[in-house]
Formats: sequence, C-alpha cells, structure tokens
Amino acid sequence: PALSSVALLFHSAEYFALMVVGLSAIAAFAGTGQVAKALLMTLLGLIMATVGEGALFNMPRFTMGIMDLQSGFGFITLAMAMFALPEALFLVLKPKEMGGDGGEIKDLRISRSEAKAIAPVVGRQSIQGFFIGVLPGAGATIASFLGYAVERNIAKKEEQEEFGKGSIKGLAAPETANNAACTGSFVPLLTLGIPGSGTTAILLGALLALNVTPGPRLMIDEPQIFWAVIMSMFIGNLVLLILNLPLIPYIAKVLLVPRNYLIPFILFFTLMGAYIGQNNATELLILVGFGIAATALKFADYPLAPLLIGFILGGMLEDNFSRSMQLYDGIGFIWERPMTLALLVIAMLLVMLPSFRARRARARAEGVAEGD
Repeated sequence: PALSSVALLFHSAEYFALMVVGLSAIAAFAGTGQVAKALLMTLLGLIMATVGEGALFNMPRFTMGIMDLQSGFGFITLAMAMFALPEALFLVLKPKEMGGDGGEIKDLRISRSEAKAIAPVVGRQSIQGFFIGVLPGAGATIASFLGYAVERNIAKKEEQEEFGKGSIKGLAAPETANNAACTGSFVPLLTLGIPGSGTTAILLGALLALNVTPGPRLMIDEPQIFWAVIMSMFIGNLVLLILNLPLIPYIAKVLLVPRNYLIPFILFFTLMGAYIGQNNATELLILVGFGIAATALKFADYPLAPLLIGFILGGMLEDNFSRSMQLYDGIGFIWERPMTLALLVIAMLLVMLPSFRARRARARAEGVAEGD
C-alpha cells in the first residue's frame, strides 16, 4: 500500500523527469574516463529512438521511405546487434583477448570469500532493483544495466578493471537487480492495475481474461488471487533452485565448446532471433549494419550499454514529455509540479557528479604531490 500510494503521485510529468534522471545516472556511474563516451552513446540511443512514428503527431520520421521502419527499430534486433554480434566477431578478430578454447572446469561452487565479496552487492542491488521494478515501464533491463554500472563505479580501482572480464561482482549485480526488478514489477500490477514490464503486461491480460481486475481492491475482492500470485513467486524460486543446482555442471560445459563450433551457432541464433522477432528481412540488414558499427565502437572502447538504455528510455521520455506538454500547454509542468522539479534537479546533480569527482581526485593528487 505504501509503494502504491507513492506510485499514484507519478503522472506523465514525473515519469518524464524520472527518465531524465535515469539518463543522467549513466554519466554519474560511468567508469573513469568514460563519461563523455557514455553521454555520446546515450545521445545516439536517444536519436535512434526517434526513428518511426512520433508520439505527438503520429507521423513517420527518419524512415528514409522504408516502410519497415515505420514502427522504429526493434529492441530485440538492436540488443543482439549491440551485444551478441560484436561478441561473435570479437571471438574471430581478437581470439587472445577473449580467451582460449578448451580448458577444465574445476569447481562450480562459490567459495566463502566470494560469498563474502558479493553479499553487499546482492543487498544493494536487491533494494535498487526492486524500486526500479516498482516504476511502470522501467523494467528489469534498465535495472540490470544500472546495477552493473553502479557496482562498477563504487568498486575499488583494481576491481573496476575486472568488470567485463569475469568479475563475480559484475555477475552478481545485474542478476540480482534483474530478479529484484521482476518482483517489484508486480507492485504496480497488483495495486494499480498497471503492468510494470512486458511479462506483467501478459499476466494482466490473463487476469482480465478471467474477469479479474487488478487494482486497489484486488486484495479485498479477490484475496485468493492476490496471495496465489505472491505464493507463486516463492514456489517458483524454490523450483528453480531445485532444478538449477543439479544442472549447473551440465550448463557450464557450454564453456568448453570449441570456438569454431560456437561462433556459427551464435551467428545463426542471432540472425534467426532478429528475423523471427519482426518477421521481415529488413531486420537482418539492420542487425548486420548495427552489429558491424557496434563492433567498431567496441574496438574504440565505447560502452554499448548506454546506447541501449538511451534507446529504451527515449520512447518513454518522448511520450511522457509530449503528454505533459499537451496537458499543461507548454513546459510549465516543470515548475507547477514540485516532484518533477525535484527530479530534474537530481538529474542536474548527477550530470555534475563526474566533474566533482574528477576535481576531488585532482585535488587529492596535488595534495599528495605537495606532501612528497
């Protein structure tokens, strides 16, 4: 009830400001020397989100006359172009950096020292991921990316270099945030009837098909449905635990597959996924084009995750901004709604945070130099 009452305070203006905060957080949590690159990639993602029909006029934009771009770029295609295809190409172009074939998997159990190292990560990302999941439209993807970025940013300098190379903290952060966000997305669904993610949107449709209307009265009118959903989460996690623990040794054997067999499978499933997702051949061309571009950006040490976050948030940012402009006949909603103004101030502070950190680090370095 407490979270649902807070969620009720959010309207289109607040959601717009919240998206701005999310985009600003990319700069705040970017790695050392990566702030400008992260902002540039975020801007590129926002630009890509404008392709297709606009939220305000429903007119096609930047489609270059291609009908398949009327609805914009597909998220699945873009995600695979940013992550799957570059990884496959890197296996070919830089095999030494990606590790060798074969090897032996010795121990799959987490040691006591590893458990101790990830305990605070799990705690932080459980809370952060849950609250991100509570916000309708945010979803587990954003929670995962932000969770990874936050943990990399607050890690020690020597630990930051391990992120992206098998760091256990880098593995625990997005997985924890993802799971927590999935749980949090049920809060707006069950209390407000608003799906917090694609999965809960499907669940909402199923409930409506059964003449069950999620909302504030669900706990009163249909308590058996409400508590059945809650219990299903516990039972589902327990079943996953029982199934996954015995299967871990077999799943891990995928790592032993030789590279010359693995690369064709990655490419095949990537191309098939893009085609099936939109059911048109144009997606294959988009996938290959963006995949090659993403590989070049990866060679230049540009982070790809900010681009995807900018793309995801770009559509929601535009929708909520357009709606707020229509409701308030201009940008007056920024000053008329205190929560919107407060969120935008937070966004400004987040943008300024890297500069503040750099100045503080420079001052410390100068102090050490003077002491010597």
